[in-house]
Amino acid sequence: MKGSHLFLYLFSMSCWLNLTPTAGNKIFHFGPCRISMSVTEIRSGFTAIKANIQARDPIRTLSILSYPHSLHRVKSSDRCCITHHLFNFYVDKVFKHCKTEDSYVNRKISSIANSFLSVKRKLGQCHEQNKCMCGQESAKKFKQILVNYEGLNVTSAAIKSLGELDILLDWMEKSR
Repeated sequence: MKGSHLFLYLFSMSCWLNLTPTAGNKIFHFGPCRISMSVTEIRSGFTAIKANIQARDPIRTLSILSYPHSLHRVKSSDRCCITHHLFNFYVDKVFKHCKTEDSYVNRKISSIANSFLSVKRKLGQCHEQNKCMCGQESAKKFKQILVNYEGLNVTSAAIKSLGELDILLDWMEKSR
């Protein structure tokens, strides 16, 4: 009898710990996917380099993420898909081309990239479990982001995308 109570207690604690975010983490709901991440950590790293990165952006009249309504009015059912695409986009395209001569800035970029890689993996698992459905709207919005990105040279596009990271973080926190 004591063994079964101990087992039940340990099992309950294990479930509770898996559902409770670690210190500084928040749970984000992207459609049916629940992802734990520390936006505070990402935002802190970005804030430390934001002025430096945005000063390197030669084209201030164009936006990659804010192009008329790229992230606005995304349906709840499409949030997982577009977020999955955006984290892949940042890990696979943006961070690979964001190198500066400033080692401090490079370390912050690397730290942000590692956080994104962790979330990308979690979103990938959700996507593989078919919880992350991609509708026509999310495909259209992401395609527009890619068109905006690919309209610039690789380095300028990466710097601009990194400089707009606060747009993505704000959108994620609003859709929480």
